[in-house]
Amino acid sequence: MNTVHTTPDPFRLDGARVLVTGASRGIGRSVAVTLARAGGRLALSARTPEALARTAELVAKEGHDAVLVPGDLAAPEEAGAVVDGAAAALGGLDILVHNAGILPSHPDGSAAMVPLQDSVQESWDHVVSVNLNATAALCRHAHRHLSASPRASVVLMSSLAGVVGAPLMEAYAATKAAQISLARSLAVGWARTGIRVNALCPGWTRTDMTASVHTAEPLSDWLMAHVPMGRWAEPQEVAHATLFLVSPAASFLTGHALLLDGGASVPDCGLAGIAKPPSPFVT
Repeated sequence: MNTVHTTPDPFRLDGARVLVTGASRGIGRSVAVTLARAGGRLALSARTPEALARTAELVAKEGHDAVLVPGDLAAPEEAGAVVDGAAAALGGLDILVHNAGILPSHPDGSAAMVPLQDSVQESWDHVVSVNLNATAALCRHAHRHLSASPRASVVLMSSLAGVVGAPLMEAYAATKAAQISLARSLAVGWARTGIRVNALCPGWTRTDMTASVHTAEPLSDWLMAHVPMGRWAEPQEVAHATLFLVSPAASFLTGHALLLDGGASVPDCGLAGIAKPPSPFVT
């Protein structure tokens, strides 16, 4: 049965039990703090307990004690432990924001942007395991908790890369497109149990994951020339969009892929008047 959850302020989450994955930095940290500020009770997950503790400190400044449920989602069995640990600590689950995700990376942690033909299968498999298989596992395990909630909502953090062509990022783009497809399928399949499922697709966002790009001026300038608004998104902007999707303000919104990209997904004819520098990929 679908429930219309009303509140004097449709952007408040007072009392909502929320699990945020990938909450140790960047977008995930901003999402956690923003949802706590809106009144949510938070469970935070990521691989590194020390970094999660820092997010928990920021959440505490909003008047809430966050529960920490560390886990490495590259391991299939971890998803169930994270979900069940969060639900046990919070007394149930109303909202899942799955933000954890990876790009192929070099040993030093920097993004490995190489064309598919120069990549290795192990790298592809690792990205699929974390970005797609873990998404399915989290949703699978969360369903029984969410189906008991009158305000259930899921946000899968996809990407602009899942909507447009993304050369040098094929594994990442494929998994992000798959998250959009999964969100739509679950939205239809779970609608009559009152669970809303949406995908959020940020464009180029200034985070640690993208540091190797946004700190390289020729590449960054070229990318921003293809963004009509001409700048990088900030994690807080993604967090505000997440709050909208999980809040009562979006109570009749499900199966949607919200593009938060400064206009970058508009077909190129819309960019005809914006001068673009030469591509840094052409030598």
